[in-house]
Amino acid sequence: MPIHNIFKKTRKNSKPKIIPTIVADIHEKNSLVLSQLKKSPLIRLEIKSLKIADYIIGNIAIERKTISDLIGSMISKRLIQQLNQMQAYQKSLLIIEGNLQEVLDENDNISKALRGLIISISTNNQIPIIQTQDYEETSKYLITLAKQQLKPNTPISLHSKIPKTKKEQKQYIITAFPNIGPKKAQLLLKKFKTLQNLFTASEEEIKEILKNQTSSFKDLLDS
Repeated sequence: MPIHNIFKKTRKNSKPKIIPTIVADIHEKNSLVLSQLKKSPLIRLEIKSLKIADYIIGNIAIERKTISDLIGSMISKRLIQQLNQMQAYQKSLLIIEGNLQEVLDENDNISKALRGLIISISTNNQIPIIQTQDYEETSKYLITLAKQQLKPNTPISLHSKIPKTKKEQKQYIITAFPNIGPKKAQLLLKKFKTLQNLFTASEEEIKEILKNQTSSFKDLLDS
């Protein structure tokens, strides 16, 4: 009869680990990036025919271009069409793989056109660009991006620490206004004592401390 060890800790039923999915276009099947992704236990790889982008991670469409692909698609104007199609997704990303700087350092028409293209993508299309050295680095970025999609989005706090005393709380509120630091907040509190006195004060009274920032401060209060 087996002896039950009462001191042995029993494991509670743990939740199954969620593995993020990367969807890759079937045309990427011969790329070394795909071979790297297949090796990774951190993601689940799904290969299918994509009408838009080379990779889809969550709500992000990702186009990957080697340097030669980038130049070729720039000349044929295919890249701009691809990037416009990616606007169907909530977010877009362009990965340029290879030594782009080496090409940009050349003082020729290609380098000049590439500079203009990169500026246009960043400003007109508003698509972020990531530059990677090779397929290994590209795959690492894709895996990291996939893992980040599992993390819940938390709102960014404007202050790292919530104050406890009333004096600190009043200063906390005042420093939330643009261009007002702790020093000016302290001077305002010293002069007006309460937030109500400060917020109802005239521009002339506030101007002694805030100077040329008074108008923007009052405009924000009145808006």
